[in-house]
Amino acid sequence: MKQKAIIISAPSGAGKTTIVRHLLSVVPSLEFSVSACSRAMRDGENNGRDYYFISADEFRQKIENNEFVEWEEVYPGNYYGTLKSELQRIWEKGCFPIFDVDVVGGLNLKKHFGENGLAIFIQLPSLEELKNRLIRRKTENEESLIKRLSKAEHELTFAGRFDKSIVNDQLENACAEAVGIVNNFLV
Repeated sequence: MKQKAIIISAPSGAGKTTIVRHLLSVVPSLEFSVSACSRAMRDGENNGRDYYFISADEFRQKIENNEFVEWEEVYPGNYYGTLKSELQRIWEKGCFPIFDVDVVGGLNLKKHFGENGLAIFIQLPSLEELKNRLIRRKTENEESLIKRLSKAEHELTFAGRFDKSIVNDQLENACAEAVGIVNNFLV
């Protein structure tokens, strides 16, 4: 079995997690790749399911030990990355990892996997729609909302560097399109 991987990236709030969950529910050979992060756990999240929550010091130690396939400091002191041990765990089960990562992480993973990685960019119809989604989430204060919108505007400029792009203006259609693209790649 080739060590293929599915990489789903988007600006925060574009719907990538919902699309990843849908893919996991209908493509049995996929297994969610749990990223490591140094941020605090949010309500409803579980260590080892949503992320491996580790301290910034522990994260930096793992970087020094070359334990990551890719990593980045998304915001000052907030690290995210993919542990090599996580990929081994998934491949040993005979599955393909699927990643739910930000744009920089997605591009880093695509670079790592090359032709064995399918990088899909999830787009929103507009930045205004992204703002509305982030407000509805109720996880952002005014300052973090402005930061995320600014970051999203920048991330949208990278869409052309991904293998495929899906506009998430209608969730059901975006999910169906993602399933078709992923199944085609894994054959």
